[in-house]
Amino acid sequence: MIRVAMLSFWHVHARDYTRQALEHPDTQIVAAWDEEPARGRAKAEQLGVRFYDNLDELLRQTDIDAVIVDTPTNIHRDVMIAAAKAGKHIFTEKVIATTLHECNEIIAAIEQAGVKLTVSLPRLNAGYTQAIREIMRQKQLGEATLVRVRLSHNGAIATADNPNGWLPAHFFNAEQCGGGAMIDLGCHPMYLTRLFLGLPESVSANYGYVTGREVEDNALVTLRYPNGAIGVVEAGFVNRFSPFTIEAHGTEGSLFFGTPEAQLIMRSTQPGAPGGDRWHTISQLPADLPSAFQQWVSHIQQGTTATENIQTAIELTMLMEAANISARSNQPVQLNSLQR
Repeated sequence: MIRVAMLSFWHVHARDYTRQALEHPDTQIVAAWDEEPARGRAKAEQLGVRFYDNLDELLRQTDIDAVIVDTPTNIHRDVMIAAAKAGKHIFTEKVIATTLHECNEIIAAIEQAGVKLTVSLPRLNAGYTQAIREIMRQKQLGEATLVRVRLSHNGAIATADNPNGWLPAHFFNAEQCGGGAMIDLGCHPMYLTRLFLGLPESVSANYGYVTGREVEDNALVTLRYPNGAIGVVEAGFVNRFSPFTIEAHGTEGSLFFGTPEAQLIMRSTQPGAPGGDRWHTISQLPADLPSAFQQWVSHIQQGTTATENIQTAIELTMLMEAANISARSNQPVQLNSLQR
C-alpha cells in the first residue's frame, strides 16, 4: 500500500486526484497539508486523515511514501524540491513550473533523490490521441503542414449562480497561476500540438482579456517549425459551446476530431490511407491508456521512470514560458533563448 499525502487543495483537479487515490486499490490517503490551513484542515477532516500546519513536519513522516501536489503553480518549485529531498514520490498537476529554469531545478532534485514523478497530462492517454499520433507518424497525410488544437470553456462568464464565473477566483491570480487560460486550459492543446508536430523553433502568442481579469481569458499561440509547418494552440475561459477540436493537415490529406462530435474523420491520397474520394470516419479507436495516476502508481511499484511523460511536461513548461514572454513582448520567442 502506497501511503499518500495531499499537498494542497488549491487546484480544481485536487478533488479528482483525491478520488483516484481513494479508489485505487494500492494507494491510501493518510495526511494533508495546505498553504491555506483552514481549507486543508476542513478537507483533512472530511477525509479522516491527519492535517499538518507545517509542510516540513509532514515530509519528515516515515509513514508517508508519496505526495500529490496541487498547490498554486508559483510554489511548485519549493514544494516539489522539498518533497523530493524527503524521499517522497510525486504526482503533480500541470505545469511542472512557470519557467524552464525552475522546472529543471525540480527535475534535478527528483533525479538526485531517485523518487518517481508523473505529471497529469490526461489527453496524452486518450484513444483519439493515439490514433492521430500514429496517422502522423506514418505520414498518412503526407508532410505535415498545420495542426490546430482548441480547448475552451465558459469558466470566466457570469451566470445567475456564479456572477464571476464558475472558476475559483484564485484562477485569475497572475502571481499564483503564472497566467490564465493558456497556462491552465491551454496546456492540453499545447502538449498535443507538440506531440503531433514535435518541438518548434519559436513561439508567438496573443492574449485577450474579455472579462477584464489580470490574466488572459482568451488566448492563441502559434508554433513555427523550420520546415514551414505551423501549430495553432487555442484556449479560453469565455466560450459556452466551443468543442474540443483537433485538426491536422498535410500535403496529401487532412483529419478532424471533435468538429463538433467526438469522432475522427480523415481524407487522404496516400497509399494505404482512407481514399481521397470522400471523407472517412475512423470508427475503431484504440482503447484509452491507463490514467496518469495509474501510471504513477505502477512506476513506484515497478521501479520504472515515466520518461516520455516527464519529457513532455518539461517541454510543456518551456512552451508556456515562451508563450508568456511572447505575449508580454509582442514578438516571437526562440525556444533556445530561454534560461536553462
